[in-house]
Amino acid sequence: MNQPAFETLHATPPAEPSSETVRVRELEPADFSRWDAFVAGCSEATFFHRAGWKTVIERAFGHRTFFHYAEVDGRIVGVLPLAEVKSLLFGHTLAALPFCVYGGVVAEGDRAGQALDEAARALAHRLGVGHLEYRSLAPRHPDWAHKDLYVTFRKEIDPDVERNLTAIPRKQRAMVRKGIKAGLKGEIDENVERFFAAYSASVHRLGTPVFSKRYFQILKEVFGADCEVLTVTQDGRLVASVLSFYFRDEVLPYYGGGVASAREVAGNDFMYWDLMRRACERGIRVFDFGRSKLGTGSFDFKKNWGFEPQPLHYEYLLVKGRHVPDHNPLNPKYSLFIKLWQRLPLPLANLIGPHIVKSLG
Repeated sequence: MNQPAFETLHATPPAEPSSETVRVRELEPADFSRWDAFVAGCSEATFFHRAGWKTVIERAFGHRTFFHYAEVDGRIVGVLPLAEVKSLLFGHTLAALPFCVYGGVVAEGDRAGQALDEAARALAHRLGVGHLEYRSLAPRHPDWAHKDLYVTFRKEIDPDVERNLTAIPRKQRAMVRKGIKAGLKGEIDENVERFFAAYSASVHRLGTPVFSKRYFQILKEVFGADCEVLTVTQDGRLVASVLSFYFRDEVLPYYGGGVASAREVAGNDFMYWDLMRRACERGIRVFDFGRSKLGTGSFDFKKNWGFEPQPLHYEYLLVKGRHVPDHNPLNPKYSLFIKLWQRLPLPLANLIGPHIVKSLG
């Protein structure tokens, strides 16, 4: 029996590179294509290891990046994308990778991985950060501090559209059919205008700061056809929208939201089904529903689709810090902030939010 496509992320790493010296270098623009060629061919690499994130993080947030690669005899054998986030409110971190759900070291064998690891540790100490963070699908440092808060949801897409629909548990399938019956339609947008309207309204209701529209424009510019916006409408009116990434044979709905009326017509349910249907018809094999926090509505929503949670391994080397950071909405100390944020007028929240969220990573 063939292994599900998503399990290749945990495949045994390739054999060790030759005994030649492993050199760690920092990514330059001339090396982007070589870096991405390695990422495309490495089973452990993810969309969030792509070189374009260096451009996105620098342009959208102004953070310093340190994209390291290991090289043997002129051939890239490992990568580690890192970015520094320095904030008076939320501390000083070096992470692989901020604003991304996956990251960490990916390499051909232990020698290249160890060389990248050592370079990251040295950099963390040189910068004087509170901690160095890896966001990985598989554990790398059991001896580091860790956070058991996040899981991811990944599932293989059946080549047959109808089988994917019938595979959705009955109650959730009824919500999808409700959206179909309401006459909802999905459309691919070339820009982020309608997406941002739906997304910003949604996160405002949740009481969390919004990313800037410019950030999403940069994502589209940098990743091109691999960054797609699907917008759902009813009689021409905006209902919901999702920005997704495509990587190899996977689709990753990453940012999404709906207007207040979306719940009445099962807008979000229809949106994710329409994305899955389109991905199936394109020959995509894996639907990556992304990261959720344990004990949240997002977690329950994805489980209701028949997806099983897989733990994410967020590991922290404490450098100057004494504790693992806890900057998330479930932290009780942010409850008052969330309530106040929900009361802000949406235009004001959209103006202030990007200045806060860029420091969270």
